[in-house]
Amino acid sequence: MTQLQEEVNTYISQFKEGYFSPLAMLARMTEELGELAREVNHYYGEKPKKASEKENTIEEELGDMLFVLICFANSLNIDLEESHNRVIEKFNTRDKNRWTRIETEGE
Repeated sequence: MTQLQEEVNTYISQFKEGYFSPLAMLARMTEELGELAREVNHYYGEKPKKASEKENTIEEELGDMLFVLICFANSLNIDLEESHNRVIEKFNTRDKNRWTRIETEGE
């Protein structure tokens, strides 16, 4: 994750404008989430794509979301790997019995 954050920072750092403000970044993330939702609805929902609509994929839209998320984190000096580790720790402690586990052989 650190490498991804550095790669995005290198890209953004070449422009005078730099990162957008947190509010603008949130708006951009919301926009990208809407585009992802639209693609998911086309593939798995009841709304087929119009013939005139550009062919995007869920993979592309997830990539856009990831890029904006990394920009957002970088703009606020947040280490996403550290954030991820905190969430995993939370799931492995507080939420460890929240979901029904798949039984493995020998249990």
